[in-house]
Amino acid sequence: MRQEHIERGKAIQRRTGKTFYLATRFLPERVRHSTHVLYAFFRIADEVVDDAADTPREEQRAELEKLRAQALGEEPADDPVLEAFCELRERHDIADEEVEEFVDAMVTDITRSRYETYDDLEAYMRGSAAAVGVMMTAIMDLDPEMEEAALPHAIKLGEAFQLTNFLRDVREDIVERDRIYLPLETLREHGVSPEEIENFEYSPAFAAAMEDELERTEELYREGVAGIRYLPEDCQLPVLLAAVLYAEHHSLIRAQDYDVLTEEPSLSTARKLWCLAKTRWHWHWNRDPEAVFQRVSAVPTADPGPDHRGPEPGDGVPTR
Repeated sequence: MRQEHIERGKAIQRRTGKTFYLATRFLPERVRHSTHVLYAFFRIADEVVDDAADTPREEQRAELEKLRAQALGEEPADDPVLEAFCELRERHDIADEEVEEFVDAMVTDITRSRYETYDDLEAYMRGSAAAVGVMMTAIMDLDPEMEEAALPHAIKLGEAFQLTNFLRDVREDIVERDRIYLPLETLREHGVSPEEIENFEYSPAFAAAMEDELERTEELYREGVAGIRYLPEDCQLPVLLAAVLYAEHHSLIRAQDYDVLTEEPSLSTARKLWCLAKTRWHWHWNRDPEAVFQRVSAVPTADPGPDHRGPEPGDGVPTR
């Protein structure tokens, strides 16, 4: 990849994905440059449908099909990011199926704005989130045994990141895209109608639905973080940091009593830097990703059962 391609991808990531960009800065150069390009490719595809305004659906679909053909090398790339992505795809042997899954999910966004069940939402995320996790794992160049062990966890972590975004962005998704990514079955279980969300009507019932979905997402974080140990050593801290930063939104959501309809929770720069500092501190003393995540993240520890001894004060921290 030429340097100008990397710089364009980096600029797109820095502008549109500040949280992930912070974690990306700690990746080794061999992975960091590819991550800039991957993120920019994802963002370009996403913007076809998310920033479409009054663009007719047929034009959005045609644009995505053009992007698909270029990303798969079937047509010449007309954008530096797509040109770099094609080179990256070939170098790291990213399967065409992963590109297809991702673009298919973007096509779904053109016509679908509600999801009846979590299974429906999970099927959508197979392209929009899981494929991203698979591609990120590919550019780290794991040996086959480690890649096989890491992939199921990478998929779960990608889904956790996306669900956090969905829970954080409920208001924005309605205002800008008329979409609801909370499963309708969850809303019904708590007596919440889609119309209440469309009208930004916060209630204790809505808070309970949000709490359920937050807990579902946090289980995915636990499963995802459990696989960080299979990644190359120089990639483990950056991925762990990304998980800590994304999950920190859960603390903000809980602090405002799950009311994401009135105000979207947003991490301040100071809070991001605090997450970074405490994660690096604990990582210095304990290179177990799960243990560090448990100590520093906003995700509560799963109930391990009555006979389990939890961490004692000072575990993993120097006591000199």
